[in-house]
Amino acid sequence: MRSAVSLENPHSRPAEDCLASLDACPRGLTSQEAARRLDLHGPNRLPEARPRGPVMRFLAQFHNVLIYVLIVAAVVTGVLEHWVDMGVILAVVLANAVIGFIQEGRAEAAMAAIRGMLAPHATVLRDGVRQTVDGAALVPGDIVLLEAGDKVPADLRLLGAHGLAAQEAILTGESVPVAKETGPVAPEAALGDRRSMLWSGTLVTSGTATGLVVATGRATEIGRIGKLLAGVETLTTPLVAQMDHFARWLSFLILIAAALLLFYGYFVGHRDFGEMFMVVVGVAVAAIPEGLPAVMTITLAVGVQAMARRNAIVRRLPAIEAIGSVSVICTDKTGTLTRNEMVVAAAETPEGAFAISGEGYAPEGRITPEGDLARLARAARLCNDAALALRDGMWLVEGDPMEGALLAFARKAADAAPGAVRHDVIPFDSRHRFMAVLTEEDGARLIHVKGAPERVLRMCKGIALDHWHARAEAMAHQGLRVLALAERPATGDAIDPRDLEGGLEFLGLVGLIDPPRPEAIAAVSDCLAAGIRVKMITGDHAGTAAAIAARIGLANPSRVLTGADLDRLDEAQLALEVVSVDVFARTSPEHKLRLVTALQASGLSVAMTGDGVNDAPALKRADAGIAMGRKGSEAAKEAADLVLADDNFASIAAAVREGRTVYDNLRKVISWTLPTNAGESLVVVLAVLAGLSLPVTAVQILWINLITAVTLGLALAFEPTEAGTMSRPPRRRDMPILTSGLVWHVVLVAFLFLAAVFGIFSYAIDRGYPLALAQTMAMNTLVVLEIFHLFFIRNIHGTSLTWAAVRGTRVVWIVVVAVTAAQLAVTYLPFLQRILGTEAVPIADGLLIIAMGAVFFALIEIEKQIRLGLTRSDSRRTA
Repeated sequence: MRSAVSLENPHSRPAEDCLASLDACPRGLTSQEAARRLDLHGPNRLPEARPRGPVMRFLAQFHNVLIYVLIVAAVVTGVLEHWVDMGVILAVVLANAVIGFIQEGRAEAAMAAIRGMLAPHATVLRDGVRQTVDGAALVPGDIVLLEAGDKVPADLRLLGAHGLAAQEAILTGESVPVAKETGPVAPEAALGDRRSMLWSGTLVTSGTATGLVVATGRATEIGRIGKLLAGVETLTTPLVAQMDHFARWLSFLILIAAALLLFYGYFVGHRDFGEMFMVVVGVAVAAIPEGLPAVMTITLAVGVQAMARRNAIVRRLPAIEAIGSVSVICTDKTGTLTRNEMVVAAAETPEGAFAISGEGYAPEGRITPEGDLARLARAARLCNDAALALRDGMWLVEGDPMEGALLAFARKAADAAPGAVRHDVIPFDSRHRFMAVLTEEDGARLIHVKGAPERVLRMCKGIALDHWHARAEAMAHQGLRVLALAERPATGDAIDPRDLEGGLEFLGLVGLIDPPRPEAIAAVSDCLAAGIRVKMITGDHAGTAAAIAARIGLANPSRVLTGADLDRLDEAQLALEVVSVDVFARTSPEHKLRLVTALQASGLSVAMTGDGVNDAPALKRADAGIAMGRKGSEAAKEAADLVLADDNFASIAAAVREGRTVYDNLRKVISWTLPTNAGESLVVVLAVLAGLSLPVTAVQILWINLITAVTLGLALAFEPTEAGTMSRPPRRRDMPILTSGLVWHVVLVAFLFLAAVFGIFSYAIDRGYPLALAQTMAMNTLVVLEIFHLFFIRNIHGTSLTWAAVRGTRVVWIVVVAVTAAQLAVTYLPFLQRILGTEAVPIADGLLIIAMGAVFFALIEIEKQIRLGLTRSDSRRTA
């Protein structure tokens, strides 16, 4: 057979010619032939842009203002022949570069894994059976089935099209969808005029299609510009950008202060320039939080992995912050709050009412009382695009869950499937709200229609409209999704929509139920306890929505606004209503966008779920757009920030919990780094300004910064969720980094560091210890204080005086043991003593240093308990 590349100009050739050229048939390839062609053509993937090599990635870590300052400092110290000091500075530079290199590599691997999890799937005919396969497994000759909202997985020559239009702006730049048809066009037609083709990467905006794969992977049109589309997603978030801006200006401020300190120490204090220069370098390195961006990015990467374990795939990292701060979750009902395993539970025909038992899609159950539902069941079977399959002992549906339930109902009613021939179809569309098919079976041609009762009933003749509207309303109030079915004879090969109006024979109503997920009920309760309002926005009937809302436990399930109600409200009225109303029914995608905008106008952070191509505007508008991974269209996934792998509302609540945990851990990293850096530098600055001996030398400050700045702070990235995380109200979106509470904590800890270090240093001098021993004790005091501060900061919303807090985590104890071992080494090993100018500390004095750390911990814990107590008292008075 010819390869896909050799099939030239498929748009200008008849469909039959293309099928013959690719040795394909309308029933699809066999599995064996598809596997053979996959070996020949390779996976259907686009080429990715080449990532930076490891050498360039490593060198890029040195492109930083602080690193330039440290390199200059190392050169100057080398000229002054302070070789040990130069070595320590270069070690700091190298350590930061290695950490940045490792975390960037992990970040790229995480994003690659996410892209793999989001690989599109395609519905194909293989072995004559409709099935879903990974998009990468498509081969030339495959027959692909598409509907509105799908992303085209390969270049396709259309074999069949009904009301088909595609958005091709990614290739042609046209802003409006292009209508498609099956007839060939001129060979020289421009890409945008090749209406018999669908292009890989474009979106089906309306209608249905059957297409022949003529090109995959690099051979597709979009594959030719793949390098422009490929690229690694950058790990940036608003908080990281804010912190980068903050750290940059803080660095410049510290450098200016360091220059003034050098001027003061040399010209006013008359200290040796070389010694003073090293002191200033030490102060600058201690004060600038150079490891903070790396640790923060690692914290976010850890959050990505934690969310993935909870079935929430992060596509854009800002969503980690956004999902943790949401105050409203707007969610769909079907498959998110419910099981998405619909069953027909009731039916009403002119002959009477019937109850249907059974679970899921298994065609097993009883109809009571017994009656003739043959015509109703036949309409349910024929006006249907789904398929049922028994796999591994479970009945599964290929296609829409509602249509799968109708097929199960038809089998329960003993409706056989002799193999009707479909001649024409009007696909369901939200504008006309019905589906119609023209089929021929046993020599008879019939048009069957199914859709919303209020639409289909108006198309029927000879019925009591008020009576059946009331019956549909009554079924909906029971929590059922109601469909009306009708039929009429046909003579031609096509459906004329004008013949449907007023010409149908009403067959009956069917009521389908999708039971709530038990875990979704618990998740809604958790969200309400966390101060997060949950709002259901569904296309279902108002009665159905209200019934499910009550079962789920929404705050205000009794009041429902429909799409028609929303159309009557102006923006000001909508902003007032949307805050108190929790159930919206019969809504369109345009209504969803209005609701999200109105909620945001009220100052609320909004998470929005969606699954269709028309949900993309609302998903993009929301603070956190959440797409359904199973039933969601590729357009919705691309517009979303997160994708739920299981389409379960409980996963949204879990993502909120993880988002709050990530933000808490970021706060912990910042709250640990800034005070400890301030404390280290303040000790040296005060000694210089007061003309005192330095409690710690410049090289010792550099050592402390090297051994603790990233290791201890890094441990906070792996902190588990604190108790009560989901009982706190959502944080404000505009909460600044330097809150008044954090500024106070920085000042408090810095001065406690100052008092403790000078206290130990003065104690050692008073005991007549050598200056080197006194400085060693002061250096170890700084490290001990930082370790105790780490255990304190692990619990920022509660007490740290619990066994769980003391027990810590595995990561915490790994870094604490590593830092302790390093400090023991530089204190007691002779060759390290010569490098850092240290002396062995007596055991009794070592215990005194540890006791000083315990006193420091007690003081800041007491202050926290007083502060939390005052906050709780204020909250109770406000309540």
